[in-house]
Amino acid sequence: LHGTLSETVYCAQPLGFEDSTNPDYVCRLNRSLYGLKQAPRAWYSRFATYLLQLGFVEAKTDTSLFIYHRGGDTVYLLLYVDDIVLTASSAGLLRRTIDALQREFSMKDLGELHHFLGMHVQRSSGGLLLSQRQYMLEILDRASMADCKPYSTPVDTNPKLSAVDGAPVADPTDFRSLAGALQYLTFTRPDIAYAVQQVCLHMHDPREPHLASLKRILRYIRGTLHLGLLLRPSAQSDLLVYSDADWVGCPDTRKSTSGYAVFLGDNLISWSSKRQTVVSRSSAEVEYRAVANAVAEVSWLRQLLVELHVPLSKAALVYCDNISTVYMSANPVQHQRTKHVEIDLHFVRERVATGAVRVLHVPTSSQYADIFTKGLPSLVFTEFRSSLNVQAADDQTAGGVRIVY
Repeated sequence: LHGTLSETVYCAQPLGFEDSTNPDYVCRLNRSLYGLKQAPRAWYSRFATYLLQLGFVEAKTDTSLFIYHRGGDTVYLLLYVDDIVLTASSAGLLRRTIDALQREFSMKDLGELHHFLGMHVQRSSGGLLLSQRQYMLEILDRASMADCKPYSTPVDTNPKLSAVDGAPVADPTDFRSLAGALQYLTFTRPDIAYAVQQVCLHMHDPREPHLASLKRILRYIRGTLHLGLLLRPSAQSDLLVYSDADWVGCPDTRKSTSGYAVFLGDNLISWSSKRQTVVSRSSAEVEYRAVANAVAEVSWLRQLLVELHVPLSKAALVYCDNISTVYMSANPVQHQRTKHVEIDLHFVRERVATGAVRVLHVPTSSQYADIFTKGLPSLVFTEFRSSLNVQAADDQTAGGVRIVY
């Protein structure tokens, strides 16, 4: 992890290794030390340089992804500091790649992927189940809610909370710590993304109602420790997107919440629940802004798939439950009521015109992105959660992805 420094950096003489004849001298660093500001970049530069010598290419869409592609041989390497997820098109190529890395760096092959950055990977009869059960138990223990009564949903169907209702919480630091921990949990639990997003809006000044909402999320987690995100083999390889928005939902700013769910075949691969940055003047406008956000994500994913050498041959289908938005995405006429969203209009229409995206209407009963924009009744929430592939574990089967550190 000690990369070569390109900058001139000096440090004080280490304790126990001082030069008694020159106590005022300093040391010039040739290699980075742990905790140095330049250390992460220096290590990344050293590792990336070696991978490029092996024939890997650094992905433009994600600088932590490296791709080797020669004929029928393909290797994907995903790097996070000193943790590496590595997979290849054949076992022999995977072994040769690991050997090449071990010749340059001190590494250990941990075999098939089981844990990565706190996420547990479980092979089941249906595919790979990504879960964070141990992490959830740790959060509940920190909140002293390990034995609390579970709830069936993470958020109720009432309107969104105001920022000024209720008394300030006794310990804002504890609230922020738990809210931040829940943000990391959304990596494998998209069903709590909306509830966590609503809680995190009030981290600067948490009140008692906000704390009650946070505890409701924890109660929901207590009853769903067995759930995770299922990734399974799929005969389809098309991008399917559901986009939705809750118009003027914020009681304080009247800003709207937008969300989307992106499926690659049968698998949920990207999702978002986010408050929009501006106030929209109509439901069509807020829905169109949500579609623009979803189309931006689709554009990035299409480019990523091109770099992975599995380009899409068909247009991505973006489903929206607002008919006006569907019409505006293909109608080149500029109306008075839409000129203030001109950038989003041109962005989406350009993607529609090039054939990369098609915006279609979907009934509200099948709008799975609703789970990212508002609280839903228990039965609807459970149905949509299942549609997002948030499921329980199944029987173990064999797999073929490796982790190296």
